[in-house]
Amino acid sequence: MVFLLVVTFGAIALYEVPGLVREKLWRELAAFTSVWLVAFSLSLLLMLGVKLPSPTEGIEYVIKQAAQLWKGGK
Repeated sequence: MVFLLVVTFGAIALYEVPGLVREKLWRELAAFTSVWLVAFSLSLLLMLGVKLPSPTEGIEYVIKQAAQLWKGGK
């Protein structure tokens, strides 16, 4: 299964990267690479059975902190 994941992400990179390099779209290449690496890492961790935290908890924390700042920092 890990092999299939690597092949899939490799195929995506081989399809996208040459066009970005040919057109000299360096910022887009950097953005693509960043998102690609995060997606690959998360996919690999999920495939290996690593329990990942829910992003909901982090979002709730940020919203609560922003609400406290908005109310005056109580």
